[in-house]
Amino acid sequence: MYNVLVCDDERDIVSALKIYLTAEGYQVYEAYNGKEALEVLSKEEIHLVLMDIMMPVMDGITAMVKLREQSNVPVIMLTAKSEDTDKVLGLNIGADDYVTKPFNPVEVQARVKSQLRRYMQLGSGMVPKASETLTIGGIELDDRTKTVTLDGEKAALTPTEYDILKLLMENPGKVYSPAQIYAAVWNDSPYGTENTVAVHVRHLREKLEYNPAEPRYLKSVWGRGYKLEE
Repeated sequence: MYNVLVCDDERDIVSALKIYLTAEGYQVYEAYNGKEALEVLSKEEIHLVLMDIMMPVMDGITAMVKLREQSNVPVIMLTAKSEDTDKVLGLNIGADDYVTKPFNPVEVQARVKSQLRRYMQLGSGMVPKASETLTIGGIELDDRTKTVTLDGEKAALTPTEYDILKLLMENPGKVYSPAQIYAAVWNDSPYGTENTVAVHVRHLREKLEYNPAEPRYLKSVWGRGYKLEE
């Protein structure tokens, strides 16, 4: 059973999400501001967080900054349609995805499943089926242990970053548009996802490139997308 923390200052939203997620077999923990969410995270083993942005006491952005100091647990933001700037900011500081209010329960369930799948595959709780190592230059990805190293030094990637890197390493030299990356990694409709993919690619460059401004490996192809240079 996976443990999901739902944090939103609107109690009706928390209650509704708890009903949907409990029906899927998840154990749901509740919080109503960022401070309460961090307290739950310090006491319980949480596998995924659904976090609102605008909350009293401590907002979701501040809470995510503190959370990322100690954990790579997936975070899905709950945002209003008017909060486009906050969506980008949230992704910049480590959120994995977002759901726009008013949300569709089926969409929430699908995104939760997708993020949990990647997180558990990247964690130590899942037994790998086969050994597979991909190497390009100084980057080595071991899909058996779900680890990535750069010139022998371990790179701490989030599950989303790992999946994007694996997709590109499996197809070196092939250009993927942001829509193609999103469809492959998130298993969702790619509409309006350019910023989401761009933020995760930037994070990958910061972790795998000695000079992210002039990447050796993760290249942009103007007007087309991204590729991993052989």
